[in-house]
Amino acid sequence: MPCVSTCGEGTRLPRSFAAVIAVVTEAYEREASAAVAEEEARPSAWQVSARALRAPLRRDIAWGRFAG
Repeated sequence: MPCVSTCGEGTRLPRSFAAVIAVVTEAYEREASAAVAEEEARPSAWQVSARALRAPLRRDIAWGRFAG
């Protein structure tokens, strides 16, 4: 036995559903066309925490017990 839901007249419910779907669809399309993603102005967390490359070792400076 199918479950049928009506509000007074049997044809009013499908018309109401169609009207609601049309209004919601139009509102969704308007919102989707106006939605614009913001450009990323801040550096990412990786860029903030990344360290620069280390300077090469200076071989002309003696260090530690190998100073000679």
